[in-house]
Amino acid sequence: MERPEVPVVDYSAYTNRQLVLVPLTLLAIALIIISGTWAVTGTPVHLGVDFTGGVETTIEADADADEIAATFDPEPESVTGVIGEENRYIVTFRADDGDAAEAQSEEIRGQAEAAGFEVLSIGDRSAAFGGDIQQQALIGVAVAFLGMSILVALIFRSFIPSIAIVASAFSDIMIPLALMNLLGIELSLGTVAALLMLIGYSVDSDILLNNHILRRRGDFYESTHRAMTTGVTMTTTSIVAMAVMTVVATIFQIPLLPAVGIVLVFGLCADLMNTYLLNVSLLRYYKYEGVSR
Repeated sequence: MERPEVPVVDYSAYTNRQLVLVPLTLLAIALIIISGTWAVTGTPVHLGVDFTGGVETTIEADADADEIAATFDPEPESVTGVIGEENRYIVTFRADDGDAAEAQSEEIRGQAEAAGFEVLSIGDRSAAFGGDIQQQALIGVAVAFLGMSILVALIFRSFIPSIAIVASAFSDIMIPLALMNLLGIELSLGTVAALLMLIGYSVDSDILLNNHILRRRGDFYESTHRAMTTGVTMTTTSIVAMAVMTVVATIFQIPLLPAVGIVLVFGLCADLMNTYLLNVSLLRYYKYEGVSR
């Protein structure tokens, strides 16, 4: 199979300020959205049941999702069909009270049985436990980002090439988080895993670009195009794969995967922009403005 041809971009036709304008503008908008969400809700992104606590029950019912949702009070957070199991649904509720998860689960069981639904399983998670998971997830993302920054600094041992990678990875995380807030996608353990994957994707493509420009022979623009030939092909392939997964998971109502796929698609698209606009502009400044000397 032949590698797709990546068009040659005439970077010499654009100044460094022009190249960074779009990435920095989108990053600023993303930070405004995240800050606004934080001011309103107390968290930078809407939290899912994994972090707030709640009840999840599996029921069997001769009804559709809307009818099931209307049965319960309060209304469930989500009603998802179980693949391959007709009339079987996973119903999720957000915690009402941090200390009453068990009582809430018994109330939900009573409402389900009163409606004629068969309760196959039910489990609850307290808000306090969800808060512990939230803290651990945030620490995990912070440690991954810090470790990535230290590794990059050790590899390149120069401020601008290192900060270019760190800034690109930071933007690759912030833009999907802002879009999650706009689209109502909640933060779950699955979307946290997607964000951690984006850090890896971002570092991979940025180190590829930095290595071609700083450590291989050739003109700056030739080196950039060589890196793009590999990097763009790699990233667009991943975008297509994640988009297909998202569509398939949505059609078959597979829990969690649609949200994970959307976050990865957004993040990978942001990575293309940040790598070949923001990072290229910083590296060109480093090469031609005498900072590297």
